[in-house]
Amino acid sequence: MDHAHTAPTRPSTADIAAAGDLLRALAAPARVAIVLSLRERAMCVHELVDALHLNQPQVSQHLKVLKNSGVVTGNRRGREVEYTLVDDHIAHIVTDALTHATEGWPQASA
Repeated sequence: MDHAHTAPTRPSTADIAAAGDLLRALAAPARVAIVLSLRERAMCVHELVDALHLNQPQVSQHLKVLKNSGVVTGNRRGREVEYTLVDDHIAHIVTDALTHATEGWPQASA
């Protein structure tokens, strides 16, 4: 199929709004750190508390935002809930943003 002559499909207003909601959910540095941690492996709240040096209520609140936004999912493991990323797209979004932020792009002059 020749894509050179195909007009790009414009995303729907609902899809654009959903993308905005996702980006807002990822906007907090602690949530970025959680996503980066979960990219490595599934973790329980106490493991994220230890890894990120945040308190348990903070981690739980951030996980709630990420779960409600469809970024993470929780699976019961005995008495604990183990959190994982819903899919690899989330990890790519966060790692791409991190790469962009750290690659030294020119700053606007004042």
